[in-house]
Amino acid sequence: MAMMNRTRDLLMEGFEGLVREGSFSWGLPRRGASPVDDGNDPDSSYSSGKQASVSGLSPKANAVVSRCARVLGTSTDELHYDFDMQASDSIKQQINYARNFLEYCCLRALAQASQVAGYLSDKSIRRLNFDMMLAWEVPSSSSQLTVKVEVESTVSLEAFSRIAPAIPTITDVVTCSNLFDVLSSSSGGRLTFPVYDKYLTGLDRAIKKMKGQSESSLLSGQRSQRGERIVEIDGTLTTQPVLEHVRISTWPGRLILTDHALYFEALRVVTYDKPKAYELAEDLKQSVKPELTGPWGSRLFDKAVMYKSATLTEPVILEFPELAGHFRRDYWLAIISEILYVHRFVRKFDISGIDKEETILKAVLSILRLQAIEELAIPVSNRFESLLMFNLCDKLPGGDVILETLAGSISSRRSAQVSQPVASSARHSMSPFAVLSNLGVVSPINNGERLFVGEIVVGEMSALQKVVTESMNNYKKVELAQATVDGVKVDGLDTNLAVMKELLSPVSELWRFLVLLASWDEPIKSMGVVSLFSCFGALVFGNFHVLYKTN
Repeated sequence: MAMMNRTRDLLMEGFEGLVREGSFSWGLPRRGASPVDDGNDPDSSYSSGKQASVSGLSPKANAVVSRCARVLGTSTDELHYDFDMQASDSIKQQINYARNFLEYCCLRALAQASQVAGYLSDKSIRRLNFDMMLAWEVPSSSSQLTVKVEVESTVSLEAFSRIAPAIPTITDVVTCSNLFDVLSSSSGGRLTFPVYDKYLTGLDRAIKKMKGQSESSLLSGQRSQRGERIVEIDGTLTTQPVLEHVRISTWPGRLILTDHALYFEALRVVTYDKPKAYELAEDLKQSVKPELTGPWGSRLFDKAVMYKSATLTEPVILEFPELAGHFRRDYWLAIISEILYVHRFVRKFDISGIDKEETILKAVLSILRLQAIEELAIPVSNRFESLLMFNLCDKLPGGDVILETLAGSISSRRSAQVSQPVASSARHSMSPFAVLSNLGVVSPINNGERLFVGEIVVGEMSALQKVVTESMNNYKKVELAQATVDGVKVDGLDTNLAVMKELLSPVSELWRFLVLLASWDEPIKSMGVVSLFSCFGALVFGNFHVLYKTN
């Protein structure tokens, strides 16, 4: 048990500095110190200092590579040499050489910089991360001429997807494209630094908030047995309470989500009652879904979540009252489902030990990113699932393939670490790449044919990125097909209305003509019609009078 608690403590330290996906710290700088030095003005970050430039790279790329070298405590020449020694011939092809070398430098620097405690609070690191994406857009001196001036200071989805997932706190491979869509929704599909900076700042606050969550002593005793982390709390004294419905009883209280369970504490006069636990980690045939509630059992308001499990004789309904809409309920439904789904994933693929803890942290990080997005006041209604990894895999076509690929990468990483001889850790003088390989930050595959950092492969897409891209493309095809079907329905309705309008057009024309005559805007036409109708009326009246006399 002491060993397990120590493991959790280590994971939380990694979480504070951000647990690398399948990585451990290496060559750590002094904790609390920033490894980035870009001057007082973060926008003047393209100054390369005294580092030598690499021929063929654009000025932006050279500036970023120089700063990466300073983060790693080396020189650009040494980085250049290491890349040429470790990269395969396909990665070193001239057409992509500049971009692949830039990726290599950026990913290694991010693996180092993200180990500094509180690095998200450092604007120089946030700026460096964004500059990496800008440089990725124009890696070579020739590409500098092809980029339009108006997009030089903004980042595309492709650049974001290549660089941002290298730090698992910021995003993951599965949800990064959806996160980018949200962040760039107000800037024409390209990401600006002010928005990205606010997002990272909000993420930093979300992490600090999670670490500082207050709780009752009763709950502390319950959750400490498994070392559970509190992820979200709602229904506190400063917010509207959550209502628990059990049969005909309704209790206001506080709802707490951890990375293993859901807890409800009924509100007394000044304190909270003993928390009720609703398990999410164990296999109890649980399910959560939206539910309707109302007074005296009526089904009027769509603002609740229903929790069912094999241990409950009656389902529990948790209501999230709000004046309009069901935003609050949708948010909680999504984050509860995320914790439930990640534990199903862990059980299905028999993931244990530190791999299990890191996998659960992936779900926790997804929820923290969602909290950071909420601070930006960007509308994400009905899109919560798209920003949560395991929710998204449950919804995407081919989501099961994504989970299988993720499980395979976890298994292969663990097998590679186990198969490495302990004595190999002594061969640190081989190269910086060998140091990274021994510590799991960079994993050599196929005898050095591919360069890995976490789940990102230098110069190409990893297996996980490939299946995610394929699944996203299939999902877009499904959405397009559904939009086509909906469009046919609308078009059919429009066509019917057009036919009816065409059939009624003579009546409309007659009505407009009568209005014109009545308005006397054209007196000649009005006088002519009046005279015609007068003659016609006199003729009819005369014939009628003759017939009447004859009879």
